[in-house]
Amino acid sequence: MSSDVADSSLADGAIAFVDVETTGGHPAWHRMTEIAIVAMRAGQIEWEWSALINPGTRIPPSIERLTGITQDMVQEAPRFEDLAEEIEARLAHRRFVAHNVRFDYGFVRAEMRRAGRRFSAPLTCTVRLSRELYPEAGRHNLDAIIERHGLQCSSRHRALPDAQVLAQLWQRLRTEWSASALDAAIDRVGRRPSLPSHLSPDLIDDLPESAGVYRFFGEGDALIYVGKAKNLRERVLEHFMGASRDSKSQRLTSQLRRIEWTETAGELGALLLESRLVRELQPVYNRRLRGGESYTWLIDDAARAPQLHRLDGPIPAGIDAFGLYRSARQAKTALVNLARDHKFCLRVLGLEAAGSGSCFGYQVGRCTGACVGEESMARHGARLKLQLASLKLRSWPHEGPVAVEEVSALGVRHWHVIDGWQYLGTVVADEFDQRADRVPSLSSPLEGFDADAYRILCRHLKPGARNLRPWPPSP
Repeated sequence: MSSDVADSSLADGAIAFVDVETTGGHPAWHRMTEIAIVAMRAGQIEWEWSALINPGTRIPPSIERLTGITQDMVQEAPRFEDLAEEIEARLAHRRFVAHNVRFDYGFVRAEMRRAGRRFSAPLTCTVRLSRELYPEAGRHNLDAIIERHGLQCSSRHRALPDAQVLAQLWQRLRTEWSASALDAAIDRVGRRPSLPSHLSPDLIDDLPESAGVYRFFGEGDALIYVGKAKNLRERVLEHFMGASRDSKSQRLTSQLRRIEWTETAGELGALLLESRLVRELQPVYNRRLRGGESYTWLIDDAARAPQLHRLDGPIPAGIDAFGLYRSARQAKTALVNLARDHKFCLRVLGLEAAGSGSCFGYQVGRCTGACVGEESMARHGARLKLQLASLKLRSWPHEGPVAVEEVSALGVRHWHVIDGWQYLGTVVADEFDQRADRVPSLSSPLEGFDADAYRILCRHLKPGARNLRPWPPSP
């Protein structure tokens, strides 16, 4: 549908103040329970309209308490697809204005898409507009704006009263600011970035403002780059803004033909998924996170020489492992350099052939004499472990697989399933809760030891963390 707003003045044009209530915080997993639209032109309200919507799923108790919209209230309400035509007509040729507009607009677009319709509109976010016009104000949430401007709201977190607040705010702004200043501010906060001509302009609206992983495809649908982001929309658009500044971005965007993304509940999910995809698919422009670090040194307390070990799975239990290296040669070079810096005996470390008398290092003052008994083997071993302490690998502290719960700011819950520092996959917790009679299938561990997943998980899995549970969960 066309979304052109004919009026020359942005502040005085045809406006639709929109508020939606939902079963949760994300349009990919949650559904709408109520929508309200307040229409305005030239500062005058033309009409108001609202409707309850049957979401086709359960409303969580926490959402019922927040909004006051219960399951009984929506049970006999129409589905969104029954209202889609009317909602589209009411929004046609109007500027879509909402508080945190990407939330409301994202839900409307997602519901329209499910109903087989395409919808787009020019947007204004009253959060961003408030920040633009009142930068000195500390907070810009709706409650703060109501208090700061003396607005009236009969019932917070219901769609129509919240939409009416936005209409009041708009009228207040028209009296406090000149038409030109207000129009300029609306233009600045609603300015859309430019995209390469070969990408769909709908991409700007489709990209979510959530954490996740994005994938760039080039000619022949070849995967050329995988990236992670705390905010997918901002990060992907940064690539296009950076194309004029650096050669890598220029090459990447010139080859780009298609973008896909997967949303996650937070940074941990994004990091794990990015690491797995890069290691599995080896995109052209990804040079990091390609795996391959699978050698480590095993050192026991029996004064034996360190053993070079190739990790084909979990870190061995009951023995200390130090360092991660891409090759046996790299591991040996690192240990030789450490020995030279701290006067360890290369013969005791197994890095010099055995023989009679002292090692060569002792003869030139680079060994403290463990080879000839001047330093005890116990002390030599303790010194070695002390120098390697920062490189010590963590053994898997659980008896089996665990699920790590991650919750987004909007309430989306994911379980990341881990076993022996290996990432097996992610389950959408709300979906699993609704079908707890069966356990979702997960990926097989990647072949070998996944050093990148190990590092990511060591940073995020703290001893005694409360967001862990055994997997699979008890029925």
